Amino acid sequence: AVEFAANLRPDVALIDLMLGTDSGAEACSEIRAVSPQTRVLLISGAGRISPSVARSAGASGFISKDWGAADVVKAVRMVALGSEVFAEDGPGDAIGLSEREQEVLGLIATGATNTEIAGSLYLSPHTVKEYTSSIYQKLGVRNRAEAVRNAQGLGLIG
Repeated sequence: AVEFAANLRPDVALIDLMLGTDSGAEACSEIRAVSPQTRVLLISGAGRISPSVARSAGASGFISKDWGAADVVKAVRMVALGSEVFAEDGPGDAIGLSEREQEVLGLIATGATNTEIAGSLYLSPHTVKEYTSSIYQKLGVRNRAEAVRNAQGLGLIG
């Protein structure tokens, strides 16, 4: 992985946290040393790493192998654009949803209208619309149905 990064200088390297006898975190540090512009996204099926340890190794994120392919692609794209993605923060935090956005998303999933959501959360309908637009952007969707489907796939809602 280190040699590959040194030769090809990829925008993002997706590195398994458990590389046989080697550590993905160590590989991350080495990749960043030979290719500073390469952003590293760690992935694992069983292992865990704290966001602070991952960051200190130079990683821009950590995700689970349990994520679907589309979600892994989104995480890679987010990292390529300069964002950090840490699954350990919780699914909503990993894609950058605020606590309030997660609340709004949960109510969207119940079929509530913006007016109903506004009443439940003591917000104006305009503010709910702003949250909804932000949620759509962060999830990469265009409407409520897509938002709910993606959120379910990410484990943000049941």
